[in-house]
Amino acid sequence: DLSAHQVGRVIVYLDLLLRWNRKINLTAVRSAEDCVTRHFGESLFLSRCLELKGRLLDVGSGAGFPGLALKIVSPGLTVTLLEPAAKKRAFLKEVARVCSMDSVEVRSERLADFVIREPESRFDTVTARAVGDLDRLVPDATELLAPGGRLCLWLTNSQVPGLVRISSRLHWDEPIPVPLSRERVILLGHLAA
Repeated sequence: DLSAHQVGRVIVYLDLLLRWNRKINLTAVRSAEDCVTRHFGESLFLSRCLELKGRLLDVGSGAGFPGLALKIVSPGLTVTLLEPAAKKRAFLKEVARVCSMDSVEVRSERLADFVIREPESRFDTVTARAVGDLDRLVPDATELLAPGGRLCLWLTNSQVPGLVRISSRLHWDEPIPVPLSRERVILLGHLAA
């Protein structure tokens, strides 16, 4: 359930996404309806599965999903967005500015570089949607989790079985089916407190 103010931010964000997407390739999804369902809907669905608070790191933010969408529903979050592509970083900064989002930092590093530069950083939640190389992502993301932190991955069902062997430090919940999708799930890994 979004407030009128939150719905307004989603509309402004969507308008920016559609306009910028005509000039630079932010996402392959082009229609407003598909953006609402696929990008906003899949991102915001996480907020129905768990309470988001504290610090969130979004890996490979792209057009801001799920990081900026989650900031709309949980305005108290401190959000760090990792996005190596300069044009996409410019878009992320513009969305944060136009939507008056405070406590949003946009960084140019890839996850492995961020771990090296910020080895003491700890996050309550780390998210990754449509990001590959899970063999590297999961261990690096786990290093950045605070005790009791959660790693939230948007995956296909076929990607789930191999994750247990990648990180024995995380306890994995049962995959949560993404509404309106046959194959996509959200997988939550918890680091012991």
